[in-house]
Amino acid sequence: MKKGKPTQNAFIESFNGKLRDECLNLHYFKNQRELTDALRIFQKEYNDERLHSSLNYLTPSEFKRSYG
Repeated sequence: MKKGKPTQNAFIESFNGKLRDECLNLHYFKNQRELTDALRIFQKEYNDERLHSSLNYLTPSEFKRSYG
């Protein structure tokens, strides 16, 4: 994959869009600590609570336990 080519990095571009829309654009961060806390919350929700259609409606954590 070539760096800077969104059409060749669809999974990363999709994740980046979700991260921006569902976390970064919703908050005004006063400092690094607030940003870190928000990213931790997003990561936990994304990996442990959010169902992913590409993983047969499992969370990434469930998928990893089932197949990994």
